[in-house]
Amino acid sequence: MAELPTGTVTFLFTDVEGSTRLLHELGDAYAEALGKHRKALRECFMRHGGVEVDTQGDAFFVAFARASDALAAAAEGQAALEPGPIRVRIGLHTGEPLVTDEGYVGIDVHRAARIAAVGYGGQILVSQSTRDLARAHGLRDLGHHRLKDLTAPERIYQFGDDDFPPLKSLNTTNLPVASNPLVGRETELAELAAILTDSERLVTLTGPGGSGKTRLGLQVGAELLEHFPGGVFFVPLAALSAPELVRPAISRTTGVPRLEELAGRRALLLLDNFEHLLGAAPDVAALLEAGDSAKVLATSRAPLRVHGECEFAVDPLPESDAVELLVQRARSVRRDFAPDEHAKEICRRLDGLPLAVELAAARLRSLDSAALLDRLDRRLPLLTGGARNAPERQRTLRATIEWSYDLLPDDLSALFARLAVFAGTFSLDAAEQVAGCTVETLDALVEASLVKALPGNRFLMLETIRELALERFAELDDVAELRARHARYYHSVALSACLDTDVPDEQRPEIVFPEAPNLRVALAWALETSETDFGLDLLVALEQFWVLGYTTEAMRWFTAFLEHADGAPPLLRARALRSFGSSAHFAGEFEFAERLCEESLAEYEQLGDEHGIAVLLHRLSIFALHRGDIEQASALSERSLELHRLLANDKGAAQPLALLGAIALRSGDRERGRALLEESAELAGKIRWRWWRAGTLSALAEVAIADDRIADAQGLLHEAVDLALQFGDRVGLSWYLSQYALTLLHDSRTEDAGRVWGAVEAAAAFVPGGPWPRDLDRLQHEVLALADAAFETGREAGRSLSLEEAATRMCAID
Repeated sequence: MAELPTGTVTFLFTDVEGSTRLLHELGDAYAEALGKHRKALRECFMRHGGVEVDTQGDAFFVAFARASDALAAAAEGQAALEPGPIRVRIGLHTGEPLVTDEGYVGIDVHRAARIAAVGYGGQILVSQSTRDLARAHGLRDLGHHRLKDLTAPERIYQFGDDDFPPLKSLNTTNLPVASNPLVGRETELAELAAILTDSERLVTLTGPGGSGKTRLGLQVGAELLEHFPGGVFFVPLAALSAPELVRPAISRTTGVPRLEELAGRRALLLLDNFEHLLGAAPDVAALLEAGDSAKVLATSRAPLRVHGECEFAVDPLPESDAVELLVQRARSVRRDFAPDEHAKEICRRLDGLPLAVELAAARLRSLDSAALLDRLDRRLPLLTGGARNAPERQRTLRATIEWSYDLLPDDLSALFARLAVFAGTFSLDAAEQVAGCTVETLDALVEASLVKALPGNRFLMLETIRELALERFAELDDVAELRARHARYYHSVALSACLDTDVPDEQRPEIVFPEAPNLRVALAWALETSETDFGLDLLVALEQFWVLGYTTEAMRWFTAFLEHADGAPPLLRARALRSFGSSAHFAGEFEFAERLCEESLAEYEQLGDEHGIAVLLHRLSIFALHRGDIEQASALSERSLELHRLLANDKGAAQPLALLGAIALRSGDRERGRALLEESAELAGKIRWRWWRAGTLSALAEVAIADDRIADAQGLLHEAVDLALQFGDRVGLSWYLSQYALTLLHDSRTEDAGRVWGAVEAAAAFVPGGPWPRDLDRLQHEVLALADAAFETGREAGRSLSLEEAATRMCAID
């Protein structure tokens, strides 16, 4: 594609009128006619210096450096299509867009597309700015028209003297003018348009304050104006103080004396901010029951709860859309604002709530993004100063959240505050056991849009909302008891996952992954209240969790607690030192990890704890092998295996078996090495120790690759990948996928190999201590030695894939 014009740019959009009808009329000949249309337009656009930005279906998006060239290209293009069956509408608009890596960004792009959309086949529509720059004074003035972006009216001109019906603009509605176009929400708009043009009569947009329900509702109304010839009416309810005022408000807006008289008209009522007037819901039901034509789109923080209601949850914006919103609004106060990593983090910290993002953007007038981010620890006081013409409750983030809070009865207000004890998401069981919720009371808070329901009976309080809840939480009488109950509950959750090496039951790290924020809160409570033994026991209970990508965090926690652990029971201290050593090992601090394991072994020997001794002997053998001391590594592993077998501990025995297998392979005894690894993997499978089995299968796959048994290696890696996916081991998954990329190269499937490799590189999930750096360096050298141009193509494409997507594609490859 040619370089995009910058500075002042004229955009040209085309669209085929009645494409569905033409397809039915022309049948197989439609494809040929469409092809001729594309060829003719492209030639015209290119002759006049147009750069084709995008083509979707039968529509063109072209940019011109000069408005006069764009207008000439449009005129020539329309003439080139005569007298063929395909007629296109063309819209032109000139502005000063921003050019990014993804193309043009800004209001002017949307405006040009909207201008084209209101026209008819054969018609060329031109904005005021394009007319002025092209100096085209002979155009027909069609007057001011409101477009579907809801911003201020645009004066539109027509090129040529042909007569067309009135433009399909929004001049027959009371929808308020928006100051800016809607950002994102394409999926929601499409879904809502489909719902409201189908059989649903009442749709309620629900969501927390500031999530953009009103703005989305207005856009839906604008998009559907053609479907409701009886009118699209916006009825703001926020200022009303009582349910009995709703009927008169609708009547005043629509000009209909009796509400039921609307029922037979194909009209759409947009009832905005219904949450404090739910007593008027029967009036809405009466309207819908009186006829079958009118429809209602309501926005509310709680559903209306009437028959036939379709509730549509409006979630916060995804990160990319939130960042675009921040950039657009920031540039209205600071034209040179450029997005950076701080901008992304601002949007994450604000939960992607449009109101919060807009309020933050206003602060960028005087702060840069880094300074704003530093001040977001206290969001509610900072995010003030919204537009003066906005409702009072939308001028600060606090006001919009308190609006929902003030509608709660006293018992739910207290419960809302109690739920602030949780961080991140929490389960229904946790809400019941810790905060004293019931299903009914929790559901009421979900209805009030103060808590969000998630799949798997989990719940979330957005951080922007939780900040207000924490203020109320501090006012409760039983704060200390609530925090202690919270910590004890999550200690029991950690124990149930069986991640302590001493526990023989099946390890289930997937239990604690969603609980990580709450586990941190529990550890912080233990540190703050000097509950050192409790904290150490919780850390040890999570031993296997820490090595799945949380080693640096674990190191900080262990250091903090062990500083105050002089009085800890000897067995607890031994276990803590062992677990600390495990995290230090995976963090790549091998010498420090070995010292910790030696201290732990000394504690276990003083206690005469044979199980603990056996575990530590194995761990010390790993360090010996890492140093290249094969003799010591073998002796320590043999002694560990002997003790574990005396104790009938299959979980313990599986570990030195694998290390002895690695030693045998390094010594050249491949048959014995493979047999020991297979025995270790079999034991791990028998006791359902998925993490260990996956790692041992990976070691067997490495043997298979060296023996040129590529199909065998791929089968082993398939199971290893599946196991890693089951319990969320991103470190292991990265290693297994890297090995799989090597097998694909051996199979001459270089582009597929590159795609898998690219995903692993983008994930950057490796930790310094597992796999060992020299193993990773060796594998990388082998892979890149076999890479070619096709590998690089796949590698680039793979960088946009998650590890999970790469694993799914891996299965599809075979």
